[in-house]
Amino acid sequence: MITGLTGQDGNYMSELLLSKGYCVVGGVRDRAASYLKLGQTLTDKVQLLNWDMSSQAEMTRVLTEVKPAEIYNFAAYTSGSGMYDDPLSICDVNGLAVVRILEAIREVDGGIRFCQASSREVFGEALESPQTETTLRNPRSPYGCAKAFADSMIKIYRERYGMFACSAILFNHESPLRGLTFVTRKITHEAARIKLGLSNQLVLGDLDARRDWGFSGDFVKAMWMMLQQTKADDYVISSGESHSVRDFCECAFGHLGLDYLQYVNVDKSFYRPPEPVNLLGRSEKARSEMGWIPTTGFKAMVRTMVDFDMKLLTQKN
Repeated sequence: MITGLTGQDGNYMSELLLSKGYCVVGGVRDRAASYLKLGQTLTDKVQLLNWDMSSQAEMTRVLTEVKPAEIYNFAAYTSGSGMYDDPLSICDVNGLAVVRILEAIREVDGGIRFCQASSREVFGEALESPQTETTLRNPRSPYGCAKAFADSMIKIYRERYGMFACSAILFNHESPLRGLTFVTRKITHEAARIKLGLSNQLVLGDLDARRDWGFSGDFVKAMWMMLQQTKADDYVISSGESHSVRDFCECAFGHLGLDYLQYVNVDKSFYRPPEPVNLLGRSEKARSEMGWIPTTGFKAMVRTMVDFDMKLLTQKN
């Protein structure tokens, strides 16, 4: 079972599990609307059920009906520019709802394996770089705080009740399925628009801001591997490489034979507070204990996103 199945990570996880012979059920807010969002490769291959993140009774009913062996939770309020919007809803869906899922699992079948899509935002204003599983949690947004709360409760349920529950502390991960509100997809989409003569400029914030960007397909595979282990544990999942927004622009525009300096303008009102240390994940634990190795590098990921947007916009226009 996958919650948030129609999102970026939910799509990639569905494809991975289907390729391994799983029967995939998606828990979604609106079943009818969600079927319309599914790609052609998934429409006839997954079953969608209405899933209310605010109702433990509904969760218990659905789990009793579905009887899943594994649950992957991607349902959450967004990060990025939405991390400070509606703190009450963010804390309920990203934090308390995870406890509801754990309680439903405990009531229905304590043997169900559960993996939470956590976030590097739990580190917030990190005090060390790179960040690992032992780095002090220091969230600075409602989003990060809610994710940190969920991580703590997962550990409690794991230790108190012996449940196979774990958190994947995911650093930034992108793909052609990333929403247009995220800076990475904004860059690739506008670069394609400029190449096609549909636009002539892209306005961004700090081009020197750095992030650890990986590929979503690699990250969901790590989460699947986490639930195949003999012992539940938490893992940092990251590319282990740091790149700037400028690097991303150079790669995206360069792939189209364009010089980003001619099209990208900076608006300081888009700047976010500076990071005290480099946001960089160290996923040696995942590599050594599970044998997880990311297969899609930074440049290949960016080029794939650009190619997707070029095809999308060409077909649309």
